[in-house]
Amino acid sequence: MEDIPNIRHLSAFAAVMKHGSATRAAEVVNLTQPALTQAIAKLEVRLGTPLFAREPSGMRPTEAALLLGPRAETALTLIGSRRVTATQIRAFVALARHGSYSAASEHVGLAAASLHRAVGDLAQALGERLVERRGRHLALTRKGETRARNFGLALAELRSGFAEVSDWLGNAGGAIVIGAMPLSRARWLPRSILKFQARISNVDIKVIEGSYGELAGPLRNGEIDFLLGALREDAKGDDLEGRQVFIDFPKIIARSGHPIASSDSELPHALSDFPWVLPAPHTPLHHYWQKLMESFGGRGKVSLECGSVLTMRELLLETDLLTLLSPAQVRIELQAGLLVAIDPPTPVLRPIGITQRRDWRPTSSQQSMLDILETEALELS
Repeated sequence: MEDIPNIRHLSAFAAVMKHGSATRAAEVVNLTQPALTQAIAKLEVRLGTPLFAREPSGMRPTEAALLLGPRAETALTLIGSRRVTATQIRAFVALARHGSYSAASEHVGLAAASLHRAVGDLAQALGERLVERRGRHLALTRKGETRARNFGLALAELRSGFAEVSDWLGNAGGAIVIGAMPLSRARWLPRSILKFQARISNVDIKVIEGSYGELAGPLRNGEIDFLLGALREDAKGDDLEGRQVFIDFPKIIARSGHPIASSDSELPHALSDFPWVLPAPHTPLHHYWQKLMESFGGRGKVSLECGSVLTMRELLLETDLLTLLSPAQVRIELQAGLLVAIDPPTPVLRPIGITQRRDWRPTSSQQSMLDILETEALELS
């Protein structure tokens, strides 16, 4: 887990940004002026650049401070208390993400007992019950869930703020965390990553694979920067927003030599004669399959539910199963003649795009990746 800046140092910095005076800022955050000056100095050492120019009229923010300031202010608002510490936040976020003290301790480098104590101290500092035991398992309370999400978003803001300062210094670094649903992993994302790294080589890329249901939570909590794949209607109107970058046209996929491949004239009827393998009912592909079958009054049978393209591919090669899939996801098998793609009786259109938090502000490196993804999507479509 990332190293979290000292909360008091951030509070001191934000107060100086707001009031332009070390004296006034020290009063606001309840520090002596020497302590506030030392807090600013430690933050400057961490960043590797001055944050303020000391002038007779006050403390003038440098460009680095102007980059970090809005994100630090947002992070402090999300944290919601100057009484909590970075260690407590780190411990609680790890617990929320990993579900147990033992699993969380492996990720933060703290003994389980120390992590337990830090979470308890956090609850006491906030005056809130954050965790409760339900049988043999731990669960977050409603307030705990809200705190975990806010802390995660605060960490994302700070991560972006430090990355922007680093980039301004000519030392672009940090990481871009991308949530990738199955279609994006076929060609779109790999080609975009190669183009990005040819342009910006010192920013790490972390790809987290999964379904929308698995990735939406980490996106909302700030663990993921943005999500690639089929757009969801249920993401509209809440804290997420998606924008379409291209249209995918799924095809009926079957093994080479499948009986359906030689009976085009009877295709609608044949679609009901063979079993199907599809993702779960709540997924867009399953929904499009249902609409396809309804368009000609068919009643196909989904005998296997599976979201793994790798598993689906193996099943298709060995059986008479059918599926509805983007040809890009089995491109190699289609080119090798192992599988065949058949146009459905009525076209299936699936909007593909980028989903992100509504209030998310990308860094320059993140924006470069988004630009490349959109350009690459146009070329692929």
